[in-house]
Amino acid sequence: MRTKKTPRKSIFRRTGKVLRSLVYLLSRVSSSDGLSNINTKIDGSKKNSLLKDARSGINVALLAFPQGMAYALVAGLPIYYGITCSIAAAVIAPIFSGSRHAILGPTNATAFMIFSYFLIYPDSSNTISLMPLLVLMVAFILLLSSFFKVAELVQYVSRSVITGYIAGAALLIIVNQLSHVLGVEAEKEARSFFTILFGLIGKLGELNVSSMILGIGTVLFYFLMRKIMKVLPTFALSLLLASIINSFLPDSFLIETFKEKQSGGSFLPDLSVFLDPSDLINKISELSGVALGLAFLVTLEISVVTKSIASRTGDRPRLNRDIFGSGVANIGCAFLSGMPASGSLTRSALNLSSGAVSKLSSVFSGIFCGIGIWLLATYYFIEYIPKTALSALVIAVALTLFNWKQIFVCISATRSDAVTLFVTFGSALIMPLHVAIFIGAATAVVLFLRKAARPELVEYDMGQSGQLNELKEGELRTSPAISIVHVEGELFFGAAELFRNQIQSTASDPNLKVIILRMKNARHLDATSVIALEELVTFLRGEGRELLISGVMKEVYKVLKSSGAVQFIGRENIFPGSISNPNLATKNALKRAQEIIGSSDIDVRIYHDPSRPTE
Repeated sequence: MRTKKTPRKSIFRRTGKVLRSLVYLLSRVSSSDGLSNINTKIDGSKKNSLLKDARSGINVALLAFPQGMAYALVAGLPIYYGITCSIAAAVIAPIFSGSRHAILGPTNATAFMIFSYFLIYPDSSNTISLMPLLVLMVAFILLLSSFFKVAELVQYVSRSVITGYIAGAALLIIVNQLSHVLGVEAEKEARSFFTILFGLIGKLGELNVSSMILGIGTVLFYFLMRKIMKVLPTFALSLLLASIINSFLPDSFLIETFKEKQSGGSFLPDLSVFLDPSDLINKISELSGVALGLAFLVTLEISVVTKSIASRTGDRPRLNRDIFGSGVANIGCAFLSGMPASGSLTRSALNLSSGAVSKLSSVFSGIFCGIGIWLLATYYFIEYIPKTALSALVIAVALTLFNWKQIFVCISATRSDAVTLFVTFGSALIMPLHVAIFIGAATAVVLFLRKAARPELVEYDMGQSGQLNELKEGELRTSPAISIVHVEGELFFGAAELFRNQIQSTASDPNLKVIILRMKNARHLDATSVIALEELVTFLRGEGRELLISGVMKEVYKVLKSSGAVQFIGRENIFPGSISNPNLATKNALKRAQEIIGSSDIDVRIYHDPSRPTE
């Protein structure tokens, strides 16, 4: 006689069946680009791939779980915000992303930016209620970015900006976490690196020795384990050891845990900000700057992660699709009490090195993080986690962010790189990070334009055999009747005014009759430079002189023709360049100059600007 199944066993069986179906479904999705042709049957090779993905997922989860807690702490949020982000982003992103091995979740850079923004926010106590709106705004910006395919623009961000930003953010977060390690109350009015530092110095007399010893011990253990046993999840083990030690310490040691701070946490976010339309518009306006900065940072991080992983696997990077996936993942984070999700290079590299085969490894890591937060909440492990230990580990991670080799290269390469790095680094210390990164990017662009906007004017002289020779400084010239100005470099809007002024200074010689612009190496002519060129022609004709242009290549001539400059200057005064004979155009221009001055005896004067600084 058969025994009747107990309700408990029936529930477990149904749950197991649902989970197996979900795994089969996700395995199919992870190995394809769509949801079509789904087959729940798994052969031996597929089972082997699932095992590899599951093993990789466990390894990533062991890193992602404590990192999520740490980054939430960095951002000034309850720790479950970081864990929830690790779950939601890891499960949702692979369905829509293009990369097989990229892992999304909270990152130190995004956490730093959130923290620095709410340092100066007028109502810092309202941070949690604003997070769903902020994350949702970031998500929509990312979706729009993927639609307009802006991922390619990330390559134009200077590495000096990134290096300076990370160094400044790391230093800021180190000094902010020191208050937990020292066991003192942080200065609530602190708004920058220096105000936080001076506030800590003023409270050194109140430090908690027990908290400091436990924090320092945790850091030392972390670095020791990283050195001797790299394969182990050193972050999680260090936090676990500190929690075990803290559980045996008497209450008299006064080591603060997360028990009070995290009570009442929920996966459901506070959506009160969406209930008042008028206030919602104000909040959107207030958060637009940091949302744009976060979206920019997420795009940058995803680009770095995708390209780095693709270079090791041979996969084709699909940046815009990855950005779209991050946008959808952030929508999930917004409605599940999560912080902004971005691409994590450390977790993605760990996922790849652990043998991950498909996108399913990311899903597994999210599931295991979900199990972890369930255990954390169910068995009250959270009350044993000391804040000093987690803060000390955050400091340890921040210390590893200082890439001294890259810093040295940026400082030593060029003056522009050094200035960009120091400006970005200094901005990160005295103002919000979402402002600092844009200041750094703007500085890099301005310095590049300044360098590019200085066309090189080289002087030549006519040799006895008719060839052009570069004239050395101090050499005597014949009485000038014709000036040949060799123009090399960018002639876009930034260089137009300088170019015109330099040529006008050449025309100050009263004996000058004709100026020949040798433009075979001039590039990127635009409307501003065309107008400047026409103004120069008008000026010279007013002085009874003429301007000739030689060596004009196809692209430059096209701009001159379409803008009407050819008709204004005169077709007879423009001599197109020839690749096979580059000096032919200059020779024809000299013949034209002879006709203008009415002489076959050509005195050549070449212009040189000795005041132009060299870099």
